[in-house]
Amino acid sequence: MDFTDFARAAFALAVTLGLVGLGAVALRRFGPDALARFTPTRREHRLAVVESLVLDPSRRIVLVSCDGQERLLLLGEGQVLPPPAPSRAKKPPATEAADA
Repeated sequence: MDFTDFARAAFALAVTLGLVGLGAVALRRFGPDALARFTPTRREHRLAVVESLVLDPSRRIVLVSCDGQERLLLLGEGQVLPPPAPSRAKKPPATEAADA
């Protein structure tokens, strides 16, 4: 390795360190807002999960907010469960002693 190769490597290292230092100075000067200006702005999301509750291993209840309204959703395995039938308890048979 002769002197010109060494000088070229030293000059490349100096330029690289200078560019890194220049970038650091620019970030300090313009602050973190400089990077925020280059990123696209995000619009506000309309849908948000407010709360979630696990009922059993296959079902969960989720409270969702959409456009200021809250909706309660039952998430599960895709089966529709019928509503429970009202219980019709049979009356005990009347005893003959009660009739007399």
